[in-house]
Amino acid sequence: MRERSLRRANWTRHVLATNAPAPLARWLTSGGSLTARLKAHSHAFRVQVLHQNPALCLADETQAIGLHRSGRVWEREVLLRCDNTPVVFGHTVVPMSADASDWPLFSALGERSLGTTLFGDPLVRRYELEYARLRASHPLARRARAALAAEGLAVPEEQLLFARRCLYRRRQGTLLVTEVFLPPVLALLPTITHTR
Repeated sequence: MRERSLRRANWTRHVLATNAPAPLARWLTSGGSLTARLKAHSHAFRVQVLHQNPALCLADETQAIGLHRSGRVWEREVLLRCDNTPVVFGHTVVPMSADASDWPLFSALGERSLGTTLFGDPLVRRYELEYARLRASHPLARRARAALAAEGLAVPEEQLLFARRCLYRRRQGTLLVTEVFLPPVLALLPTITHTR
């Protein structure tokens, strides 16, 4: 039972409950498209797809996406990169019951940003953001650390990772997007564009 509880996060609608450092809390609570904000903080933004395939829903996602018990979902995991540095680990799940009319572009996203698609679709309803601290034992913390390790970047296990998630609904379909903010995000500075 203890092992199962360590694989869950305590999701809350109040960012202050996570005790996130102030600079990180600003990233967590930023409104609008995260993609647009990251683009404004880099000269080159890119989505790197790690995988997109059927998987078992995580324990703390089951209820959020309307499943009665843990089951299989469509899962997409990506790294959002600013100037080639990974700054956000993205994790998206869609129930297997969703069909192409619910999320018509999901299976063909490739390296396009999911956020851009969601914010550009008038049929998409966005719910409230939720926030969490992820212990080293949480599956998404492990996957985010593994993705960074593959880049030669190490995050100590004692360092908590902070995440936010949001539920989206389109027609009869639900989709849950979780964004794990990686330590390099704190080094980003707004890019300045000069116009004549």
